[in-house]
Amino acid sequence: MTLQPPAAPQVTAHASGHRPVRRRFALPMAVLAGLALLLALPPYGLWWLSPVGVALLAGATHRRRLRRAFGLGFIAGLVLFLPLLWWTTFAAGWLPWLLLSLAQAAYLGLLGLATAWLSPLLDRWRALWPLVTGLLWVAQEAARDRAPFGGFPWGRLAFSQDEGPALRLAAWGGAPLVTFAVAAAGGALLALVWRSRRPLLPTVGYALAAAALIAGPLLVPVARPGGEVATVAIVQGNVPRLGLDFNAQRRAVLDNHVTATLKLAGEVAAGRQKQPALVVWPENSSDIDPLRNSDAAAEISRAADLIKAPILVGTVLRTDNPGDIKNAGILWNPGTGPDLDQTYVKRHPVPFAEYVPLRTIARMVTDKVDLVRNMLKGDHPGVIDSGAVTVGDVICFEVAYDDIVRDTVTGGAQVFAVQTNNATFNEAEARQQLAMVRLRAVEHGREALMVSTVGVSAFTGTAGQVYDSSGFNEPSVMVRDMRLGGTTTLATRLGHWPEMAMVALTIVALAGALPMRRRRRTTNDDAEAR
Repeated sequence: MTLQPPAAPQVTAHASGHRPVRRRFALPMAVLAGLALLLALPPYGLWWLSPVGVALLAGATHRRRLRRAFGLGFIAGLVLFLPLLWWTTFAAGWLPWLLLSLAQAAYLGLLGLATAWLSPLLDRWRALWPLVTGLLWVAQEAARDRAPFGGFPWGRLAFSQDEGPALRLAAWGGAPLVTFAVAAAGGALLALVWRSRRPLLPTVGYALAAAALIAGPLLVPVARPGGEVATVAIVQGNVPRLGLDFNAQRRAVLDNHVTATLKLAGEVAAGRQKQPALVVWPENSSDIDPLRNSDAAAEISRAADLIKAPILVGTVLRTDNPGDIKNAGILWNPGTGPDLDQTYVKRHPVPFAEYVPLRTIARMVTDKVDLVRNMLKGDHPGVIDSGAVTVGDVICFEVAYDDIVRDTVTGGAQVFAVQTNNATFNEAEARQQLAMVRLRAVEHGREALMVSTVGVSAFTGTAGQVYDSSGFNEPSVMVRDMRLGGTTTLATRLGHWPEMAMVALTIVALAGALPMRRRRRTTNDDAEAR
C-alpha cells in the first residue's frame, strides 16, 4: 500500500480572485506612493499623481499583517512629509521638523493599518474599493487636521488639486469632498489593475469610475461672484534678508511697506493707477506694535493719508505681560488711524512656533522653549468691515483650517484675504499656501487674495484661477477690481457635516470588518488543523 502525502490545506484567504502584492514589492510600492503624493503637491504640481499614490499605498498595505501595514504607511508618510515640510527648518530647526514629519507620517501609518484591517471586506465586495478608499482618506485627514494641539492639515490630497478638475468639487463639499474624489479615483485605479485579466464588465466599470472621478468634476459649476466691485491693492514690501533675523529688521520691513504704499499713492495721483478702496499689507508688515509705538503709528498714518484709503495692517500687538503677544490684522483709516473695532487676532497660533503647549513639561526636555513667546488666541472670526468692502481675514497657516475660513464667510465676508509672512520659510511653502487659497475661493464662492512680505502674493477667482501673482523675494504692488460677495455655495451651507458623515461611515466600515476578520481567522485555523 502506497502512502499518499497529506493534502495541502485549502486556505480560502484569496477567494477574492486576486492575491495581494508580493511581499518584496510592498516596500517599493510604499516608497513610490509617498513620492507620488509629494510630487502631486506644489511646487511640483503633478496633480494627477495623487490618485496614483493612493492606489500604490492601498495596494502595498492590502492583506498585510496590521503591524506591517502600519509600517508601510509610515514609510510612505516619511517619503511625503520629510521633504514637504523641509521649509520648517528655516524657522524652527531640524528637531521640530523631524518631530512634525514623524507625527504626520504616523497618520499614514494608521491609514495603512486601516486598509489592512478592511481587507476581508474589500475581498468580499470588490466594488467597494473606491468608496472605502475615499472614506479612509477623509477620516485620516479629519483626524490629522485636529490632533494633536489643533492639528496640522498640510499635505491634504485636496491641496494637490489646485490645477486639477477635482478642485471644482470644493464648491459642493469643501476640501473633504475633493480628498474623497481623489482617493476614490485611486481605489478605482487599484481595482482596475487587479481586474485587468478578469471579466470585461467589472473592468470597464472600474475604468469608467476612475475616469468619472478624475475628469467628471469639470462638469461641476462653480459660484459666480457678485456684481459689485471694489478696487483693492496688495503691498508686498519685501524684507532686508530672508530667515528668522528679519525680525531684527523690524523698522526696515515697516519702512518697505510704507515706501511701496507711498509710491502707489504717487501712481494714483498721476492717474497711472486706480484709486484703491482698500490696501492690504501682509502679516508682520509692522512687527513694531503701532498701538504702543508712536513712530510706527505715524508712518502707517502717513501711508494711509496719502493713499486715501484704509490699510489692513498685519502687526504684532504687545500686552502688559512682556511674554504675551497677539498676531493681528488691524484696519488703519486715513485721518483717524486705527479702528480697534475692526481688528482680527489670529485664532489658531502654531504650537511650538508661536506658543508652547505643556511648556513646563517641554522645558524638562530643553530650555529653548523659553525663546518662544506666548501668542494669545483671538476669540472671534476675522470679519473686517472697511466701509467699501467686508473682508474675511485669516492669518498665515489658518487658511489650511476649514472652519476658520468658513466662519468669515458666514460672518458676512464679501472677499477673503490671507495675510502671511513667508520670510522665515521658502518659495515652496508659499506655493503650497497659494494652492489652499485657490481651493478656498472655489469652496466659498468668494474672490480672494494672499499677501506676503516676500511672496508669493496673488489674487484668485471663484474658479480657482490666479489673476495676478508676484515673484518671490522681491517687492511688488498689485491693484485689482475685486467682485464682492456672490452666491452662497453648498459647501458653505453644509460646513463640516459632509466630512463628519464620511467619518461616521468609515467607523461603520471598520466595525463591520470585525466579524469578517474573526471568520477568516477561524477558517485559516481550521485549514491548518486539517
